[in-house]
Amino acid sequence: MDVTDEDFRALADRVRDESGASPACADLLETEDTEKLAAVLVARERPLWAREIAAFRLGCARDARAFEALVLLLNHRDPERCVAASYALARLGDPRTARAAAALATNPLRTAYALHPVRLLAALRAPESAPALIETLEGLLAPDEPHWRVALACVEGLGTLADPRAAPVLRAALAHPRLSAAAGTSLSALA
Repeated sequence: MDVTDEDFRALADRVRDESGASPACADLLETEDTEKLAAVLVARERPLWAREIAAFRLGCARDARAFEALVLLLNHRDPERCVAASYALARLGDPRTARAAAALATNPLRTAYALHPVRLLAALRAPESAPALIETLEGLLAPDEPHWRVALACVEGLGTLADPRAAPVLRAALAHPRLSAAAGTSLSALA
């Protein structure tokens, strides 16, 4: 398992603080034993930081046992946990990832937490990606929409995907001041 990665260092610094510099935290950050990490995911009454370390490390090692925990972390209210989960899910290579990210991104009750699922969908470039981003963006084009950052991520992601099905919703996004420039750039990518 590669522990030199910047995303891993950011996670390690954060969970060390969260754990109060617990020896158990240091052990989970250093172990190469995937069975030990997997056991943390199913053990009762383990702290969230321990489950996050285990899921992240297993996901980066392409171990499918991390999938469910990573999806739960991708939907967490703490953006740092979402970033770490998104990073590990992108490396996991599990075919269920795009469907799970699409379900999170398109859930109107969870829009406030959809930024990282949206970005993950764009990075995955899966068949589910463009339809989910289009659907999410359509729901965010109302005047005074408070989740404009999620809408902007959708616009940028659709430009990355360059899927022609996105043209109508990107044209609609041109009318929104916070989205207009990115929508123009994304529309240009469709040409």
